[in-house]
Amino acid sequence: MSVAGENDIVAAGFAQRCSQAEERLLSPLATRSYPALRAHAEEDCALRTPFQRDRDRIVHSKAFRRLTHKTQVFVAPRGDHYRTRLTHTLEVTTISRTVARGLRLNEDLVEAIGVGHDLGHPPFGHIGEEVLDRCLKERFGRDFRHYEHSLRIVEALERDGAGLNLTEQVRDGIARHSSRAPLPDTLEGRIVRVIDRVAYINHDIDDAVRAGLLSEDELPREPIAVLGASGSARIDALVHDMVEHSELAGDITQGPAAGPAMSALRDFMFERVYLGPAVRTEHEKISAVVKRLFDHYVEHPELLPTGPSGEDAGDEQELAGRVTDYLAGMTDRYCIRAYTELQVPQAFAR
Repeated sequence: MSVAGENDIVAAGFAQRCSQAEERLLSPLATRSYPALRAHAEEDCALRTPFQRDRDRIVHSKAFRRLTHKTQVFVAPRGDHYRTRLTHTLEVTTISRTVARGLRLNEDLVEAIGVGHDLGHPPFGHIGEEVLDRCLKERFGRDFRHYEHSLRIVEALERDGAGLNLTEQVRDGIARHSSRAPLPDTLEGRIVRVIDRVAYINHDIDDAVRAGLLSEDELPREPIAVLGASGSARIDALVHDMVEHSELAGDITQGPAAGPAMSALRDFMFERVYLGPAVRTEHEKISAVVKRLFDHYVEHPELLPTGPSGEDAGDEQELAGRVTDYLAGMTDRYCIRAYTELQVPQAFAR
């Protein structure tokens, strides 16, 4: 039961004060916090803006908690300092807030999109996404894209199928944060879209060096000369570049030197790390795990949880959705455990 009362002075004027502050402090291009545009209308929180409320709903969700045990690049790394999908999410969110503040855009909106953007990643990072997509294409003729599944989680899977009822702007930013999707409608969503790349490229370089897959002197010279020798220097350079050029353009953009330099680093990482021999060696193992579980649950739908509608698998598309929801929701270690229980006689697994 709420302890808020009719005489609460702060709560009574919170929304009005926030709206007035935004008119004074934010850019004319910034997204305003009010009114809240939700699929299902609800009363606003008296001490949080609608976007703060969205952020809290995401952070308290089961899908967000699972990110701590999902791969960023390195599967089940032995060291304690490698990125996970959760630490990547937090890094994207904090850097994006810095850009938003510099441009006088809505930091609460950027933060909500940031914490929710990768909820839909399956186990084993982009390799897991690729394998699950291939399995779905071959068996059901449908695709899997993690950014689309992120939206499905917040709209249809969380809260036992009720969804989180997030605002329209946050859902748009989550669904369109990937370069494979159309541009987000808001500048705040476009910030997260670019900073997602800024963060993962530079932090993955750091992890690759730590893992011994790269040495600092192997990094391509030209982009390093433009952006800086360390990860922190490169992120700082990219943030400053983005703020200055976006302010002039009235849109989210990168400068003529920094943008190509970042793209060159990304191409290098795909060649040497993301699609490199060390990761590809694990690809075959991951593919075998995900495909075996996929086939098993397709053959035995009675083992799947009921769908968000509460119904058992009926037609093919219903089955495809339930298999996807279950596999994509797994953490790396849960996926490995499920595979082990399926493949290894339990008397020998103890």
